[in-house]
Amino acid sequence: MNIAVVGLGLIGGSLCKCLKKHTFHHIMGIDNDENTIKKAIEQNAIDEAITPDRLAEANLSIICLYPETICEFVKENADKFKKGSIVIDTCGVKKAVVDVCTPVLSERDVIFVGTHPMAGREFSGFDYSTDDLFDKASFIVTPTESTPQIAIDLLSTLAGSIGFGKVVVSTPEKHDQVIAYTSQLAHVVSNAYVKSPSVLDFNGFSAGSFLDLTRVAKLNENMWTSLFMNNKEALIAEINQILKSITEYRDAMCSGDNEKLRELLRDGRILKEKCNEIYKK
Repeated sequence: MNIAVVGLGLIGGSLCKCLKKHTFHHIMGIDNDENTIKKAIEQNAIDEAITPDRLAEANLSIICLYPETICEFVKENADKFKKGSIVIDTCGVKKAVVDVCTPVLSERDVIFVGTHPMAGREFSGFDYSTDDLFDKASFIVTPTESTPQIAIDLLSTLAGSIGFGKVVVSTPEKHDQVIAYTSQLAHVVSNAYVKSPSVLDFNGFSAGSFLDLTRVAKLNENMWTSLFMNNKEALIAEINQILKSITEYRDAMCSGDNEKLRELLRDGRILKEKCNEIYKK
């Protein structure tokens, strides 16, 4: 199968390396940066570099760009995709992309499916891509009512073949609602947490909890601004919820209410234990 990967950053580059490591598919790369293309060829991450004019040769096209850029790329190149082929994206929001790309491509007999490989690093760019980034990670597929089952099956099989541990089928709306909590809120909290005046005094006073909570504060602000703004309603709801919860802890301490504080901490511990049980399954 011919696979075109558009955008050879961390995710696109890693997908290429995983596909080359685990499969015999022919991998074609598209990227605006000539140096990135050169590295991808030298590292055997792609078999060849192509331009969008050759997208008709691809049975599967994987677009690894920011949400707005994905939509622009699809609209600009809609006539170039092979009829009957599958086009997927890999960005962290789904509804905003699926709503634009699905009708544009369906008019041309091309199947668009929103997907989200649940893996990443606090670094960006091809230089940080690896051939094991997706080992045991979840691969989320967000079909619509018009998505053929054969497309879902093909993507699920492909994900399993390159190391993903689980394929989760969801709707674009459900994906965005859940991801606002499990991923986006964590990045907001971490990024806000490091803005304390105390942050530069941590040396010698920090342990695992500090490192855990600050890890994703190191982010790509351009990408995350795009993701947040394309899912702002769900994310704002989660931010409001955590502000409410933090206020309860503060108020308990301000009033000297030991029992209330103990109750809040106990409830959080119990919920975390339930999360651990679910995660094991």
